[in-house]
Amino acid sequence: MDRYLARYPTVSAVLFGVILIGFTVAVGSSALGMMERYRSIAQTTDLLARLEEHPNDMAVQGRIDGRDMPPGSPFVEGSSATIASAALLQRVLASVTRVGGNVLSSEVVAQSASNDKYLKVNVTCELNQEVIQPLLYDLEAGMPFLFVNQLVLQAPPSNSERKSMHVSLAVSGLWPGAK
Repeated sequence: MDRYLARYPTVSAVLFGVILIGFTVAVGSSALGMMERYRSIAQTTDLLARLEEHPNDMAVQGRIDGRDMPPGSPFVEGSSATIASAALLQRVLASVTRVGGNVLSSEVVAQSASNDKYLKVNVTCELNQEVIQPLLYDLEAGMPFLFVNQLVLQAPPSNSERKSMHVSLAVSGLWPGAK
């Protein structure tokens, strides 16, 4: 190969030029990719900063209609975990009775860790099958933000005249802590 390139110096010059152009294209492509990544990170960081400063700006910018936002705080409110748990239980029980359900039992689940900010309640009730979906919508779409962690439905026995289902709900909500 050395003898061939020594005999034809123009071939070696062209080969050197092609290799140099290939390296230049590779470095340029890498630099453009990195610049695009940095630009994307900067845009995401800017959006996060704006959302942290003004979470309701999304409604002002027209992305979310302010009337579509349910009123109230997204967190379960209360000066202590006990009061906030009682408010959470009251909210769940009100939703069950609003759809015509019959509450059989309810309990507040004790917090497992001192740093766990999720309050949990368990409710057992009887509901007609057609009101289960409106109940779930009422719980999860309103304020405060509630999460149905567990839903257990037990249909009435086929030989029973009872039309309501036995429903067990485990619902949780985020409590920001004492203020």
